Amino acid sequence: MKYVNRISDRELQRKLESAGALLIRGIKACGKTESAKQFAGSILELDQDEQVPFLIDTVPQRLLLGKTPRLIDEWQEYPKIWNYIRHEIDKRRETAQFILTGSANPSENIKIHSGAGRFTTLDMRTMSWQELGFSSGKGSLSNFFKKEKINFHDEPTELEFIIERIITGGFPALINKNLSQAIDLNRAYIDLLAEVDISRVSNTKRDPSKVRNLLRSLARNTATMVDITTIESDIQDKDYKSISRPTIYDYLDTLDRLMITENQPVWNTHIRSSSSMRKSPKRHFADVSLAVAALGVDKESLLNDIKFTGFLFESLATHELRVYAQANDAKVYHYNDSSGLEVDAIVQKHNGDWCAFEIKLGTGQIEHAAASLKKFVSLLDEKKVEQPKSLNIITGTGISYTRQDGINVISLSSLGY
Repeated sequence: MKYVNRISDRELQRKLESAGALLIRGIKACGKTESAKQFAGSILELDQDEQVPFLIDTVPQRLLLGKTPRLIDEWQEYPKIWNYIRHEIDKRRETAQFILTGSANPSENIKIHSGAGRFTTLDMRTMSWQELGFSSGKGSLSNFFKKEKINFHDEPTELEFIIERIITGGFPALINKNLSQAIDLNRAYIDLLAEVDISRVSNTKRDPSKVRNLLRSLARNTATMVDITTIESDIQDKDYKSISRPTIYDYLDTLDRLMITENQPVWNTHIRSSSSMRKSPKRHFADVSLAVAALGVDKESLLNDIKFTGFLFESLATHELRVYAQANDAKVYHYNDSSGLEVDAIVQKHNGDWCAFEIKLGTGQIEHAAASLKKFVSLLDEKKVEQPKSLNIITGTGISYTRQDGINVISLSSLGY
């Protein structure tokens, strides 16, 4: 299959040329290796090369020989290679020597040097709508930071198409697969996660049924600030096998190491209100399709439960914002306070510039979303917080336009970087 250019390719090139090595992180099958291959001069596949176990303990430097940049794929299989690479970079004193890819972070008890000054990092995610060709990208996030109004028109997207994309997800291997094939593959991904990956990464045999129960609970609570107590209660209420709280923490940590989950942190700001800001992150799967696969639901189920589909759509849109935000040197947060006021996504650049986004599947909630955004801005302490560059509402089925009050309404099929 022909390589599909990724939005992160430009960042990959820049960071590769900034240091001796580049570490690419991301969930399994999101496309890390294929992207790295476009820039690599030679490749070492640590999980496939039969010579690795012998050489790593005898002459590890042999593994590092090859045309540069040398791609070290699945480096976490032999974490000690990190320190060998670090020393090799010190010897060569040149940039763009190595690219490391991995679908899991090593355990904290493995001693590796931080790599400061020698490694840069790149986070990769599954493919966005713009990369897949489902978004025109006319509603550029970079333009929202420039306070530009929307002056284009894209056709609205049908609800059924959005649901199909939520079910299918953004894994590159699913390009050109039909819905039934995508469902089979995504459910197999969850099965292998529960039966193999979590035990392999944690080096401890895990009960697959308990892992599935936890995944279902996370899926039912996607795009919410669900805490450990709620997860524990949710699992017990469903008459599943009991999972102790320490075990839940352990499983959650392993899911984080596998990058299956990517939580959305809270935005710390200053408000003129007696309400207290909540500190919990929102929980998301790295790709919303995994939430669907964990629950085993299908297109008809989601059409019949639009409220839950709305949460899945929010998770999808948050994923899109993360991809586009990274291309704009920004990160994605959320806001929620004790009064019930919330903002689904705050995209903030490292220089402090920020934009606010409400995310609504349909057009019926636009007025409520606009009111929430304006109330939120009115509570900000102007002496301590800069005003937003733009206020925005991401929709699924509607068209894109700028309202008279200046708030942008942007369809997901128009959103881009």
